[in-house]
Amino acid sequence: MKIDLIGVPVNYGCDRYGAQFGPSILRKNKIVELIKNEGFNVFDKGDISIPIVSVEDKYSSHTKLKYLNPIVHYNNRLAYEVNSSLDDGAFPLVIGGDHSLGMGSIAGASNYFDEIAVIWIDAHGDINTVDTSPSGNIHGMPLAASMNIGHSLLTNIYYNGQKVKPENVYIIGARDLDPGEIKLARDINLNLYTMDDIRKFGLNNIIETIINNINNSNIDGVHLSFDIDALDKRLVPGTGTPVENGFNLDEGKELFSKFIGAGFITSMDFVELNPLLDDVDNKTVKNCLELLKHIFSVLKTQNKLTIGI
Repeated sequence: MKIDLIGVPVNYGCDRYGAQFGPSILRKNKIVELIKNEGFNVFDKGDISIPIVSVEDKYSSHTKLKYLNPIVHYNNRLAYEVNSSLDDGAFPLVIGGDHSLGMGSIAGASNYFDEIAVIWIDAHGDINTVDTSPSGNIHGMPLAASMNIGHSLLTNIYYNGQKVKPENVYIIGARDLDPGEIKLARDINLNLYTMDDIRKFGLNNIIETIINNINNSNIDGVHLSFDIDALDKRLVPGTGTPVENGFNLDEGKELFSKFIGAGFITSMDFVELNPLLDDVDNKTVKNCLELLKHIFSVLKTQNKLTIGI
C-alpha cells in the first residue's frame, strides 16, 4: 500500500497562530521515516498552498465567517489532491493544520466513492453554521458543511451539494458542544457519542456498534478524521482548544486498532497540532508520534491480511 502524505499548513479556521506549523513539526520529527519503518511506500506530496491573508483582512470576504474565501480556495485544492490520491490507489493521510481542512478531505473522498461514511473523533462536534457559531471560526463547521448544512460556499466545495449523508456520520468523544450543535444533532438524529455516552455504555460497545452499522450498509469508503483534542487536555497541551475528561492514550490507540482493524478506512485526517502551545518537553508532539506509529502498525497488519501475506 502506498501512503500519500498531504500537509495543510493552515490556521485560518481556528484563527490562532501556530496551527499552521503542525505539518512541518511532524516532518521535522520524521513522520515519513516512521511510516516507512512500518513497511509502507510513502510519497510526501508536500503542502497545499494557502493564500496569504492578513489578520486585518480576516472578515474581507464575510462579515462573520473568518477567512472564508481563502479557506474555500485551499479546500478545493485539497479535495482534488485527496481524490487524485485515491484514484492512484493510495491511502491519503492529511496532516494539519486546523480542522477546517475536513471539508476538503471529505469532498475529495466523497467524489471518489459512491457512498462514504465519516468517523469524526473530536472533543467538538464541528457542526456549527454561520447562524450558530459563537466565534465565526470555520474549523467549527466542516462536518456540518459536508452534510450540506451551512453557507453555500462551504457546502459546495469541489462539487455542489452533500458529501456525506447525516446517517453515515459518527461523532465520537464530543464533550464541548455549542447549543446550536446540540439542536442540529437532535434535529437530524445524528450518531453523536459524547464522552458521557462512552463512559456509560463503554468504548468498545460503541465502536462495535459503529463497525456493525458500516459493515451492514452500502458504504464503500470511510474517512476517519482525528482531532488531537479528542485526547484529554493533559496529554495534548499543544492544541488550540484542549478539553478535559478526554480519551487517554490507550483509548486513543484502541479507537484506531478497532476502526483500522475493521479494514474499511480509506483516508484519514490528523489535525490541530499547534507546536507553539506545547510544553517544554514537547509532550503533544511525542504523543502524536506515538499514535501515528500505532496507526500505521495496525494498518500494516490489516494490509497483510488484505493481500494475504
